[in-house]
Amino acid sequence: MSKRNTQAAKSAARERLRQERERDARRAKTKRQLVVAGTVVAVLAAAGGIGYAVVEANKPGHWEAEVDAKVVAPANTTGTDGTTVVIGKSTAKKTLKIYEDPRCPVCASFEQTVGSTVDKDVADGKFKIQYIGGTFLDGDSLGDGDIGSRGEGSKNAMSAMGAALNVSTDAFLQYKTALYSAKWHPEETDDKFKDDSYLIEVADTVPALKGNAKFQNAVNNGTYDAWALAMSKTFDTNKDEVTGTPSFVMDGKMLTTSGGNPPMTVADFNTAVDAALKA
Repeated sequence: MSKRNTQAAKSAARERLRQERERDARRAKTKRQLVVAGTVVAVLAAAGGIGYAVVEANKPGHWEAEVDAKVVAPANTTGTDGTTVVIGKSTAKKTLKIYEDPRCPVCASFEQTVGSTVDKDVADGKFKIQYIGGTFLDGDSLGDGDIGSRGEGSKNAMSAMGAALNVSTDAFLQYKTALYSAKWHPEETDDKFKDDSYLIEVADTVPALKGNAKFQNAVNNGTYDAWALAMSKTFDTNKDEVTGTPSFVMDGKMLTTSGGNPPMTVADFNTAVDAALKA
């Protein structure tokens, strides 16, 4: 083999080696670029996920959003946002204001004991009633902007009561009776009224509401959710100095027993109401 051939072979080998090193360098560079790009994508994805989580966390919940929502007032109501609910014969000269919270166990006790007497008095034209519903047992204080720290049941039941009121005043009264009944009213610590299906199950015991698609759609769609909060705000900002439930007011005066408590028996209720009617 000549020296010339040997030199040419060496040059060729060096060229192949150079080309191979360049290819390796290009592959290494490409790999680094892919790693960097992947890292950037991962960081951006994480940042996007965190950003999304922050946005979601700061979005108002359903009931918070309903505070500023447009109020759909049920039929058979008057006043601002339909929060004046007066039921009874037009010939009745006086009106008994009844303040209640749907989850209130003492309200349930009153309704189970005295509720039928109230309904009969209204039907007989002895007095009208004005219903004012509160939701403070949910932890709501609409006057201060607080809502839902202890549940949703009072608000949700109030909304369903609005749906019943939209059907008729009789449906409203019968549904209210059913909600407070011993069979259906839950313990105060059991937020059972937050479930639409349960509220509809209770409604199926009321003839005018049983299988009533319009009522059921209103409950499932939350048609009267904003109304329920408006009613609750009416309770919170009442001028009768009512702070608890049940409370009864006629002509601006609280109806109580001689001991200063709400009348929780038929006898005590009749005594308090008769005295107020004569005043």
